[in-house]
Amino acid sequence: MKMIHLTKQCVVGLSFLFIINGCDSFVEVDLPKSQLTSNAVFENYETANAALINIYAKIRDTGPLTGTNTGLTNQLGNYTDEIIAYGNPSNPSMQFYNNAVLPSSSIIAGYWNTSYNQIYAANSLMEGVENSTSLSIENKNQLKGEALFIRALAHFYLTSLFGNVPYIKTTDYQKNSTVSRDQSSEVYANIIADLENSILLLSETYSSSDRTRPNKLVCQALLARVYLNNKLYAQAANQASAVLNQTEIFSLEDPTKVFLISSRETIWQLQSAAAGQNTKEGSLFIFQTGPPTTMSLNPALVNSFPMGDLRKTNWIQPITKGSTTWYHVFKYKEQNNTAVSKEYSIIFRLAEQYLIRAEARIEQGDFIGAKEDLNKIRNRAGLGNTIASSKEEILNAIVQERRWEFFAEHGHRFFDLKRFEQLDASLSTIKPGWNSTDSLLPIPQNELSTNPNLRPQNPGY
Repeated sequence: MKMIHLTKQCVVGLSFLFIINGCDSFVEVDLPKSQLTSNAVFENYETANAALINIYAKIRDTGPLTGTNTGLTNQLGNYTDEIIAYGNPSNPSMQFYNNAVLPSSSIIAGYWNTSYNQIYAANSLMEGVENSTSLSIENKNQLKGEALFIRALAHFYLTSLFGNVPYIKTTDYQKNSTVSRDQSSEVYANIIADLENSILLLSETYSSSDRTRPNKLVCQALLARVYLNNKLYAQAANQASAVLNQTEIFSLEDPTKVFLISSRETIWQLQSAAAGQNTKEGSLFIFQTGPPTTMSLNPALVNSFPMGDLRKTNWIQPITKGSTTWYHVFKYKEQNNTAVSKEYSIIFRLAEQYLIRAEARIEQGDFIGAKEDLNKIRNRAGLGNTIASSKEEILNAIVQERRWEFFAEHGHRFFDLKRFEQLDASLSTIKPGWNSTDSLLPIPQNELSTNPNLRPQNPGY
């Protein structure tokens, strides 16, 4: 179902479909024997919570944050300088690797449609919770706070990818079918408002030990990123500090432990669909023999690591055949199921908050604080303190550190290069026909045809 042009029948039955479609082992709530109406879903915390859990399952399995080959981790890795694509033109990564993305791309349509489906689901949940007469205030706050976070997160990636996009706050199908695109500044203002509200509604306590449900600290981690993207440096530093100060909850891990389920560095991760399942990223990136059939890490990235960097030795795996060596991402070590799940897909982790604060601090003239935060990440990787001294040198060191720290993680490299205005300099010599307009993806052609109010198309397409 496409959020932008939903039918009335979809609206009426959506809450029930949450539970029916989401009932694999990811959802531990038993289904009621009889069919539920949308109102009945929100008269019981267990079923309302199951509807919310199903949204997280959709985030895990589809859309920008999925660890499959269609997700941002893979496609933006191909779009930038992290990953090399192999195979014939039918390989879905080739359009990104060759800088040949078209408005007709099914992957682009997938980012748009799945994101708005998740937004619609969050809005539907909030409306149901608000109208419920039986849920407790505590349960309402928790459900609404998480739904606000989901809505903010989805819009964040939409505006990061497409620029001006509609900010959807309702399930009114007639209104949504004719929406226009909001300016990115307005989208960000709405994201900030949603996150500020979610912070007020949610607790600092995780509802489970595996950190698979967002709490106040997860919302603050995203808010720090949002503020940084908007050059609101004092606010970004404050939100990052709010997370970093929780030393009883979070701490940097040895590189061998960063991506384990039990990592104290994890702020938020997505639970696998069943016990014993691990990440989709592990299944996607790991290959045992060469040559690779679909992708490998760019040797330029691999060779850029300084000598002794533990991230290179622990997060990158060489595969050799004859005299040729290829490399694959090895952050997640499990390619297949195990007796019990060992790794979940991590969306937010502590290292980012240190580097957000380092960047925010140097932009405010705090050289000492910026270098302290940068050195936290370097020292954890087995490297000495940075020798950067000027503002420009420290900013360049942060960009480089983020490249080594966040390669093949949800498009960080692309968004970093865009924020630092380095996309053209970094990609124009390695991507055919690269133009400044390629900093945005095209609006899906089908959406423009269905709703002319979304026009015009992004420049360059």
